[in-house]
Amino acid sequence: MRVLAIDPGYERLGIAVVEKKERKEVLLYSDCFRTNPKDVFEERLLQIGTEVERIIKEYGPDALATEQLYFNTNQKTVMYVAEVIGVINYISRKNNLMLFDYSPLQVKNAVSGYGRSTKEQVAKMVPQLIEIRKEIKFDDEYDAIAIGLTCLASERDTVPLKMK
Repeated sequence: MRVLAIDPGYERLGIAVVEKKERKEVLLYSDCFRTNPKDVFEERLLQIGTEVERIIKEYGPDALATEQLYFNTNQKTVMYVAEVIGVINYISRKNNLMLFDYSPLQVKNAVSGYGRSTKEQVAKMVPQLIEIRKEIKFDDEYDAIAIGLTCLASERDTVPLKMK
């Protein structure tokens, strides 16, 4: 199964495409897609949607995996991230991808074996689980890779069915 994994955000969006080949996880693509804070929010949504569609068309994933929205004290941020997730889910379903959603606890547990791991611990474990051939500058990208690894481990018995 090939998975498009996304750590949702509207300023920075962690993106990874991972798959399992011959019992080994392979990173096909990863990036931290950034939008310009000076652009109006709707323009940023369009940029995110366009980038997600580009990646779907280029890599042909079977599934989308995202991390569940974490509710913090800033309600405006939560609402914006929820809208980003809505756009990503819409584009993914439009392209017949299966959708999977994982809690931060599930991702941390899958990657580090401990659900209360720090971001730093997750970022340190990810390169031990999958080969990364580039420098990663933002933790959003590590998070996306971790989400993808979680999906491959959790859904290993799921057979991708292209939905009509």
